[in-house]
Parts: sequence; structure tokens; C-alpha cells
Amino acid sequence: MTAIHSYSLCLLGFGNVNRALVQLLANREQELLARGIRCRITGVASRRLGWIADANGLDIGLFIGSLPVTSQSFSPALRQTSNVRDWLRAANADVLFEATSLNVENGEPAVDHIRAALEHGAHAITANKGPIVHAYAELRDLATARKKRFLFESTVMDGIPIFSVFRENLPALRVNGFRGILNSTTNVILGEMERGLSFEAALAKARELGVAETDAANDLEGWDAAVKVAALVIVVMGENLRLSQVQRQGISQLQGEEVRAAQAAGTPYKLVCRAKRTSNGVEAKVAPERVPLSDPLAWVAGTSSIVYFETDIFPGLGITEENPGLYATAYGMLADFVKAVETFPRE
Repeated sequence: MTAIHSYSLCLLGFGNVNRALVQLLANREQELLARGIRCRITGVASRRLGWIADANGLDIGLFIGSLPVTSQSFSPALRQTSNVRDWLRAANADVLFEATSLNVENGEPAVDHIRAALEHGAHAITANKGPIVHAYAELRDLATARKKRFLFESTVMDGIPIFSVFRENLPALRVNGFRGILNSTTNVILGEMERGLSFEAALAKARELGVAETDAANDLEGWDAAVKVAALVIVVMGENLRLSQVQRQGISQLQGEEVRAAQAAGTPYKLVCRAKRTSNGVEAKVAPERVPLSDPLAWVAGTSSIVYFETDIFPGLGITEENPGLYATAYGMLADFVKAVETFPRE
């Protein structure tokens, strides 16, 4: 029989990703038990909720029910901590799921959240790209020293295992470059502009569909895509690229007429991400490009993503994700959780 080990989970940030993760953990309870994994949520924290911790386990029904969760959903005794380190300690955390908002400037406070988790003795799993770009080597080495995992599959392409494909399944492969479409918001907006909407109307439609944030500047100005490019360069290509080294141009200057003219000419606009090794290091770029219909990138529509890697063994290695659903990013975090506790099982 499979030995069952229990793990205390802490959720930092309680937006769409971690809410979907809670539901997914409940839905996959039997599959996790079959792998010897039992879990309970002992901590949840966000700007709205504050720091909630109960080492005995919180009522999961609060998180997957139809009623909104507020700080008042929890007794005052569970709201005594006021910082991440005390919170992790009070929750007796084994795993931190970090899903706070991206800070492109320095990755904080997510970097400190992950550092605190690893120092506490918990695995750190994040959907936030900032810590990779701004502190990957430090956090990787800290995780190794503490015999824990720092994992982040949900940061690029919604949990498709890009990083682990190279790290675990293609050892000693040299990646010389890549190109792709990695931002779904701009892809949706360009598609709506091709169908006749102005830029402003297309952005409003993307917000209506739940694809674009109220403040969509990170997407529109290419920051989200640039951070993903930097993350892939740092982890997959093994190069220490700074975010400022990624040439960046967004789509906010494109007009509906030129987008429709490009489509009519058979060269639709896409926000293309690129990186390649050169004799002077890695060159990286994010910019709108007119892509010929002979290129697979031209056919990537809606919230789909694609990336092609050029390696020394495989000239073209492509990964495509077609219109991911609500649970895709949360699944990436769930898969990282399983990987972490199976790498370092309880003794």
C-alpha cells in the first residue's frame, strides 16, 4: 500500500489562480491520495484578507463555496500575524503557493515571500514571473541548500511544462534561441482589431472577456512578454539576462486600419517574442511584427500561445497551447506541488 503523507499548504494572493487551485485540489483529492499525498490549507493571505493562519487546517468549504470570502469569514484568533514569516510559522507551512501581482521593477514582494518560505523550510511554488527574472540564482541556490524546491511552471504558457522539459527531459541540450507568441491579451486585441474594432474597443472587449486587466499596461506595452522572454533566457538558455536588456515595444501605437491592412495582405500583426545567442551574448526582443501566413505564428489566435526553440540537436522544437481554460495556470502549480513533494518525500 502507498504510504500517505500530509502537507500543510499556504496560499499567498487569493485571486483567480489560487482560487482555481483550491478547487482543483478538491477535485483531484483521490488522484493525489493515490500518489500518497494528502493536503490541507493552513494559511491564506492577500491584501483584502490579511494574514489568516490555522495549523489545524482551514475549512476548505469557505474557499470553494458560492459566498465571497472576507477577513470576517475567519475568527479573530486566526488573524493574529502581520507578516509573511510569522504567518508561515503559524500555519506550519510545508508548501507556499505564491500568486501575487507582478512587479516588473524588482520582483518584490514576491521575491521576499519565496525567500521566506524556503528559509522557513517550505517548498516555494509561484505563478509570478518577477522572482525568476530578478532573483532566480539566489532562490534556486537557497532551495538547493534547504533541500526544497523552487518551481514556477505556471509563469509561462499557463503551466505547460516548458522549464521542466529542458531541465529534466532534455539534459545537456544547448538552446540557441527561441521565438513565439507569449501574451494572450495582445493576441486577443489584435484579433478583435482585425474583425473591425478600434484599439480602444478591442481592449474593452478583451476586458469584457476577462482576458485583460483593468490596468492592462503590462500587456499593452510588452512588459509581460518581455518578462517571459527574460525568464526563458535565464532558465532555459542559462544566461543571466537583465530585463532592461530585452528590447521592448508594445501594440498600443497600432491603429485598426494598419492591422486590417496587414491581415488583408497575408501578413497579420503579432506581438512576437525573440531571443538568440550571438557572439556578444543573447539578444532579446519583444515587438509587433507582420508575420507571413507560411509561418505557424500567423495562425495562433485568441488566448493560444506558441514558442519554437532552436537547439543544437533539434533545429526546431515547438510547443503550442490552444486557448487554455480557467484551470490551466492552477494546474501548473498543482503539478509543481506533486513534483516537489515527490522529489523530497517525508521520511
